Amino acid sequence: MPSIAKGVRRVLRLLARPVYRSGRTRAIVVQPFRGFGSSERVFCTGRVIRQPRAAATGDRGVLRDVFDVIRRLLRRGVPEALVEARIGECRGTFRADSRGFLTIDLALDRPLDRDKAWHGVDLRLLEPQEGEEARGLFFVPPDSARFAVISDIDDTIMFTGVANKLKMFWRLFMRSAESRVAFPGVAALYRGLHEGTNHDRNPMLYVSRGPWTVYEMLEAFFVHHRIPEGPVLFLRDWGVSLMRPLGYSGEGHKEALIRRMLEVYPDLPFVLVGDSGQRDPEIYADMVREHRGRILAVYIRDVSDSGRRADIQRLARAVEAVGSTLVLSADSFDMAEHAAEIGLITNEALRCVLEEREEEESLEEV
Repeated sequence: MPSIAKGVRRVLRLLARPVYRSGRTRAIVVQPFRGFGSSERVFCTGRVIRQPRAAATGDRGVLRDVFDVIRRLLRRGVPEALVEARIGECRGTFRADSRGFLTIDLALDRPLDRDKAWHGVDLRLLEPQEGEEARGLFFVPPDSARFAVISDIDDTIMFTGVANKLKMFWRLFMRSAESRVAFPGVAALYRGLHEGTNHDRNPMLYVSRGPWTVYEMLEAFFVHHRIPEGPVLFLRDWGVSLMRPLGYSGEGHKEALIRRMLEVYPDLPFVLVGDSGQRDPEIYADMVREHRGRILAVYIRDVSDSGRRADIQRLARAVEAVGSTLVLSADSFDMAEHAAEIGLITNEALRCVLEEREEEESLEEV
């Protein structure tokens, strides 16, 4: 019972976090999401939301968390809100859409510090009322970066059941920390790709089919499993996305996203990671053919039946014919082994993937 009560409290605090982070008494808040950028431009998203006011008194407790969760459930986007974004002396104003979603595309007038990977963008609400402020973060590849990674989340990093918010809360907080939410060894693999062979700090760009309302949950998931954090480039909320604020039907979004990233980072090759359950193998194979020499490797987590595997193996031969590699496996270690062979990760990182996989699998058997 104590462990269940503790888990419930963690769930409540996670759900309430975007409310009490913004200040308990404020009726309108600006919620930024992580963005990305280059030496020329910065792209970020966020939402301007109206929420019920609450008294700014009393210590945080279960009852206060419950109230804040209710406040979050009652939040609504503020249509056509006007927000100023500022990075150093560079400023721009941006208007939210009819649901309060905000897309910031800001041209930079001076270079950023390329020794840093994460930079801040200050947001200030101008309409419908002045004063509310927030600080967002965006990733710019440092000079040390050698490649960029675009990875799916659902069925690639985490088990498909985790796409259901209630199941994810249960697995993250109500069960032990060792419960299998992430695939065994995947966190060590992603740490290895991020660090590269010489503390490269390679960009990690993530894609999810979930709605923006799961953003805090994904943050908690990444921290919990020590997976390198990065911008989540596509989450859905009636079709809204970082790459296209006016909405997507969903069809073709990943192809457009990859092409956009190849344009934003023309000097970096890419590693693509996905799963066999959707169209990731076909999409990634098309990207290899379209952008010869830019895709270092494709890693596909095998979550499908044997008939599907035969189709993907044919794609793998086609990918190899144009100078790249497609690795299909249910095992993170197989992906890591190939990554080490072609110089994407170190042998030490490979060892860590093996150790993490074995530890997590042994815990599941207990």
